[in-house]
Amino acid sequence: QVQLVESGGGLVQAGGSLRLSCAASGRTFSIYVMGWFRQAPGKEREFVAAISWNGGSTYYADSVEGRFTISRDNARNTVTLQMNSLKPEDTAVYYCAVKFTPRGSRSPDDFGSWGQGTQVTVSS
Repeated sequence: QVQLVESGGGLVQAGGSLRLSCAASGRTFSIYVMGWFRQAPGKEREFVAAISWNGGSTYYADSVEGRFTISRDNARNTVTLQMNSLKPEDTAVYYCAVKFTPRGSRSPDDFGSWGQGTQVTVSS
């Protein structure tokens, strides 16, 4: 099993940038599709981005495409979410997770090994 720990969240002004990191334990990190999700108060947990096991394919929610970039370094057991041009609507707790189902759904139900999350707050 993979254990994940998110870091890098904080308070930033609109238009600014943050870089979130997800550190994974174990030596099996490289075999998993990895995803980032976020959850704002009173809202459902929503898909943000995902990356294939070798980093060759990336996927983004329409709301963040062009502003966020997901990447991974399998040798260092890390996955990163670079967030640029941040908006107040991006305010949420951000979670890293492992995709454990073969189907192409972006639902949180198809991911597991959730980290504890890191809070991102964007002021206007």
